[in-house]
Amino acid sequence: METYTAMRHFADSWGLLGMALFFVGAVIFAFRPGSRAQADEAARIPLQDD
Repeated sequence: METYTAMRHFADSWGLLGMALFFVGAVIFAFRPGSRAQADEAARIPLQDD
């Protein structure tokens, strides 16, 4: 099997699954309880004066 074909089969199956799991994890991380305070603090960083 050629390298390109092997990589394409891997990306079609496990790569898609990996990206979907990463997306679900990022959404869960963003919407977890208690994350609003951290997000608000991070959003104010550019507006703070030294």
